[in-house]
Parts: sequence; C-alpha cells; structure tokens
Amino acid sequence: MKRRTFLANSGKLSIALTLPCSINTNLLAATMSSELTSLTALELSIAIKQKHASCVEVMQAYLARVHKYNHRYNAIVALASDDDLLNQAKVADAELARGEYRGWMHGMPHAVKDLTAVKGMPFTSGSLMYKDRIAEQDSAMVARIRDAGAIFIGKTNTPEFGLGSQSYNPVYGATGSAYNSELTSGGSSGGAGSGLGTQMLPVADGSDMMGSLRNPGAFNNVIGYRPSTNVMSGRDASQRPLSTSGPMGRNTADTIQFLKTIAVKDVGANFIPMNLSGMRIAWLGDLDNYLALESGIKPMCEASLSKVSDAGANVESVIPQFNFDDLWFCWTTLRHIGRASFKRFYDDPATRDMLKPDLVWEIEQSQILTEGHRARANAIRGEWLREVERLFMQYDFLAIPTAQVFPYPKTTQWPSEIEGRAMDTYHRWMEIVILGSLAGIPVINVPVGFDNQGRPMGMQVMGNFGEDKKVLEFGLAYDQITDFLQQRPEMVEA
Repeated sequence: MKRRTFLANSGKLSIALTLPCSINTNLLAATMSSELTSLTALELSIAIKQKHASCVEVMQAYLARVHKYNHRYNAIVALASDDDLLNQAKVADAELARGEYRGWMHGMPHAVKDLTAVKGMPFTSGSLMYKDRIAEQDSAMVARIRDAGAIFIGKTNTPEFGLGSQSYNPVYGATGSAYNSELTSGGSSGGAGSGLGTQMLPVADGSDMMGSLRNPGAFNNVIGYRPSTNVMSGRDASQRPLSTSGPMGRNTADTIQFLKTIAVKDVGANFIPMNLSGMRIAWLGDLDNYLALESGIKPMCEASLSKVSDAGANVESVIPQFNFDDLWFCWTTLRHIGRASFKRFYDDPATRDMLKPDLVWEIEQSQILTEGHRARANAIRGEWLREVERLFMQYDFLAIPTAQVFPYPKTTQWPSEIEGRAMDTYHRWMEIVILGSLAGIPVINVPVGFDNQGRPMGMQVMGNFGEDKKVLEFGLAYDQITDFLQQRPEMVEA
C-alpha cells in the first residue's frame, strides 16, 4: 500500500489502536525513514511491531530531524550519542526478530522532562547546582516507560526547578515554540511541548502544578493532559497534591495510550469518541473580567465551542459562585509553603546566588507565612472543592482558556502586563489554570487555532474528579470535529 493511503487512514487507525480490536494490517505499509517522524505514536508503534519500519530506521529518522532543527528550538537537551542510540535500536530489532516484544513503545525514541531521573543520564533540573548531576536510577515513571520498550534519547528542557511557565534556565537556555522559535514554548514542560510540536518526539511526559502540561500544550498546538491527582500518585481521593505528572501527545489517542503506560491507577479501556449530543458545558470565559486576557483569546475559544455546540452540546456562560481573590490567596499560600524545602539553598552562600530571583522570592514568602495562613488557605480550598462539586452536579465539563496571553518572546522572562493590567508576580499571568490545580481534577488542553500572527492557543476542558475517561473521550470527539492538530508548523533549520 502506498504511503499516502496509509496516512489517509491514520486518524481511524489512531483511535482503533485504543480499542480492544484487531488491526487491519492492510493499513500498514513500509514507509521511508524520512517520513517516519510524521506518524502518530500509535501509527509508529504498529509500524514497528509489524516490521514495516525497523527500530534503526525509526531512530535514524528522529535523530536526523533532531540534528536538523533542535539547535533552533532547543526542545531536547542532554542528547545521547548517535552511536549509542543506534546500538540500542539494533538490540530492539534483534529482540523483535526473536519474537520478544517489550510493549507498544518498543524501539521508539523518548526524552524525559529534566525534572525526572533517568539512570545514567544528566539530571540538572535546569539548575547550575546540578549541571553535572547524573541520575543513579530511574524514577518509577521512567521505569514504566522503559518497560514499555522506549529508548531514551535525552531530556526535555524545563525552567529552573520547574518554576515558571517559560522554559529557560542557565544550563541549557530557552526553548522556542514549535510555531515560532523566537517565542516561548511555555512551561514548565516546554521542551516536551516543543519536541512534540516539531515532531522530534512521538509522545512526551511532563508535570503540572500551575498549568505546566496545559500551557505548553496550548503554545505548541498539541494535547496536554493533567490527570486527576490520584491517577499518577495512587493516593486516596481526599489527598490531592497541587502537582502531578501526566502525558502529552500530538492527538488525544496518543495521549491516552501514553497515559496508560505511566499511570499508577487504571484509567479504563475501550475509549471511544464521546457523543457530544446533550453534553452540558459551562463556559467560564474570563470569570466576568476578573482575569486579564490578551485580545483575541476569548473569541478563538468561543468559536471552537460553537463547533462543540454544533455537534449537539449545550454550552452556557457561567461564573462560579466564589471570591477569586480568596482563591489566589489560597493558591499562593499553599505554593509558597511548598517552597520551604529550598531554604537550605537560600541559606548556603555557595548556592544562593545560583537561585533565580523568582525562587528566592518564593522562599522568602514561605518564611513569613504562619499556621493561621495555612489554615485559612486550606479552608478556602475546601470551599472551592464544594463549589466545583456543585458545578459538576449541573454540568459535564467546565471550559476556560488555557492561557491569558499568546506565546511571547522567549527573551522575556514573564509578562509584566496584559492589556494594560499589571501582573504583580512572576506567575500571576497564569492564574487561569489554578481552578483545576486546586481541585485536583482532570483537565485536557485542546487546541483552538491560531491568531493573525500564527500564534497558537488552547482551551482547558475540566471534568469532575476521577472522570478521566470522560474527559479524554471528549478529547477524542473534539479531535474529530476540529482540524487544528493537522496544521503543522513551518520548520526553520538551525
């Protein structure tokens, strides 16, 4: 079968691979190595398993693309040597020849966010303090990825200790958006988002405290998924940490498959695109002008919601019954308290000067907070959880823009103002994501298109706690009724 026929069927194939049914091998054909990077992760997986492409050919194709573009986009850092990676690919091919199949990622290249340990690879966390650190063992998540058959080619770039939604650090520099390398890729999973958008990676892992999976998804026109907090931690539903790991993909089907690999909790099977007819969606907009939004973002989201409405969903503008100034106090208080562990670096003259000013500020804030502040913050969070539960008694999903600004120059550390409204902290411009983070609920970033400058944007779609399958099936349906993910960037060589 010709290459063009294979790609014409790729959308159906990607969804089919998430279902418990046999694959029509007639859909699969040998592909030229130079084209392998355009396949979705699920298509690539089947191509390898059915031996339409060897692991060596796949690795050669991805390395060629990385060497061609990565110097400009700076998505993948600490890249392993070509010889070592090709030798690992040869081993993977030999295993297949013996009938040994390790899993759906067998022989696929993967790069892990540089806040996570991969045995034998650099583990800098974007900090000069750890610029020479080599991980001694795999993290639990990395072990699951390795068990699925992946070959680790390097790390993905991240801001220092993951702080901020702009992926720059003094070790590796800044990462550019897949759609304009001069603009930021977002963060803190910015390297992951850019690596996906530039097709230098099939799938990507990341972590999300303050939109760190969602914002890079929006800034690189890919899917970013923040799971319910117990999916990755295995904790009781009453324990909802502010941060969680999660998957990113070029489409929702790839994202689902990768989530199944890295999750601790079973997220279900038999994923199918949701029938949107009768689904109730609460559109939160800018929270009645509480949030500053760059001009153009709301109309793009609303245009996408009109497509969802045309598919049968009921979309209604809603404002939660809550004081959002209280919610911001809650967020900053709990976040600052979580930074107290960095005080040892702050107290040590040898390391204090290596800390970015934003982290220094967070550490200092953590030291002036009292138990009274913590108690008030936790009380507000409890009230917010009750309000979220009330909303989900009336609606299936809550929708709100993913970011308050479009991708901005990567030489700018963070936006100091939006539409004339000053941002008083380095993360105030991402306040829009804390609604999902504080609730610990599943949130998917879906693309909503591009502005007249070609800058991508996304929309958060939130579900109730534990309803990950429902949110992801919405994503599958959304992929079918929109074509934003098919709009690839015009790549620029280094």
